[in-house]
Amino acid sequence: MTTTDPRASLSDLTTTADRVRRSVERVIEGKPEVVRIALTVLLAEGHLLIEDVPGVGKTMLSKALARSIDCSVRRIQFTPDLLPSDITGVSVFDQQRRDFEFKPGAIFAQIVVGDEINRASPKTQSALLESMEERQVTIDGTTYELPSPFMVIATQNPVEMEGTYPLPEAQRDRFTARVSIGYPSPDSELKMLEMHGGASPLDDLQPVAHAHEIVELIEAVRQVYVADPVRRYAVTLVGATRSHPDLRLGASPRATLHLVRAARASAALDGRDYVLPDDVQGLAASVLAHRLLPTAQAQLNRRTPEQVVAEIVQRVPVPDPTAGNWPQSGRPQGAAGSRGL
Repeated sequence: MTTTDPRASLSDLTTTADRVRRSVERVIEGKPEVVRIALTVLLAEGHLLIEDVPGVGKTMLSKALARSIDCSVRRIQFTPDLLPSDITGVSVFDQQRRDFEFKPGAIFAQIVVGDEINRASPKTQSALLESMEERQVTIDGTTYELPSPFMVIATQNPVEMEGTYPLPEAQRDRFTARVSIGYPSPDSELKMLEMHGGASPLDDLQPVAHAHEIVELIEAVRQVYVADPVRRYAVTLVGATRSHPDLRLGASPRATLHLVRAARASAALDGRDYVLPDDVQGLAASVLAHRLLPTAQAQLNRRTPEQVVAEIVQRVPVPDPTAGNWPQSGRPQGAAGSRGL
């Protein structure tokens, strides 16, 4: 029986991920950290929420990532009159067959781009809950499996803007990470005028990876080793949000799971088959902040969830590399990856 060298798999992962990164950066100029988080979420089997003001490239980022992978892609424009069946699908009576036939909705794709998700009503937003968590859709008592890989990339405008609904807590908790693109630097904006002045670079974007490659890379990420002290560190970070005086709602156990999965993917993107506390620290704000609800007093004091997470990261002790069985330069002999905590 032959065994697969995990380092060989990670070598393939970094090569393929680098191709996808370069492809996306042909469209999104000057935002390498945002592109990296998008790749991290993809390899962590998660979903990405892109929140920012209109016109900074939210939809462009999601489309660029989707077009860089040879897989099925569907785009949903969320509007106040959008119905849940428009997303999940509906059973239609076939007159010739004298039976009901299921017509799949837009959710039946490997990458689903949800544009301005918070413009739809909470009832319509809830149509995504089952698919994002269980990767399946149940219609009229029948369950339909979704394809693999499956990722929802949703954009939203700040809730203060006209015609928007705040995402329910259960919906936000299903997004692995939230990113904000922000305004570009003057140099990047000048380059954007040059690139986008005549035609959209999306028109020339070709797939640089296949869906089956992404599935194999996701499997390689699952094998990345997470030592017990690093797991305990992640649990302590998340647990600290549940008792912080500036928060009325802390992060859920699902957030802990997403944080560790994302840390695995981040380590793999760096070519490592083991997770360091730095991986957890670097993703803490993106993975945790959008799940937290500040108290009324914290809002009056203009304390943001990102500031609270940064304070917790500074306060929680980092694991001692000399204590416990976790590597400084590689995976311990005989250690095996685990998808769970």
